[in-house]
Amino acid sequence: MAAAKGKDDPVDIEVVRKLADLLNETGLGEIEVERGDLRVRVARGSGYDGYPMIAAPPPAPAAQPAPSVGPAPSPSAAQAKGDVVKSPMVGTAYLQPNPGAEAFGRPGAQVSAGQTLLIIEAMKTMNPVPAPRAGRVVELLVEDGQPVEFGQPLVVIE
Repeated sequence: MAAAKGKDDPVDIEVVRKLADLLNETGLGEIEVERGDLRVRVARGSGYDGYPMIAAPPPAPAAQPAPSVGPAPSPSAAQAKGDVVKSPMVGTAYLQPNPGAEAFGRPGAQVSAGQTLLIIEAMKTMNPVPAPRAGRVVELLVEDGQPVEFGQPLVVIE
């Protein structure tokens, strides 16, 4: 004897009863069945004299605005005259080879092509970020020990 479904009721009550019986027979705490867009979960609860409780499907998540990808570049990076060296990876930027050592490239310093400007630690590996060309360091856009994102402006060279 199958129970009839109503026009607005996508759940066949007979399926729910069979799941509840299976729950009681096996001693499980809950059973969940999914068919297409319909998902039925039957769980034991402390509700009505120990009878299984039927959980309604969760509501659809509300639309959320997309998060921005990384921090916005500083205004000086957008207005800088020269080449902006961007981070090749996510990690932590360090301006000197080890604590207390002299910085790789301070503002005003002349650098040659391939010279290390700073290092980025990613997964316990120190990765040098080289100067793309010879020039003068105009501005450092990060601080020592600062987390950086992929593509984030790091240094301006003119």
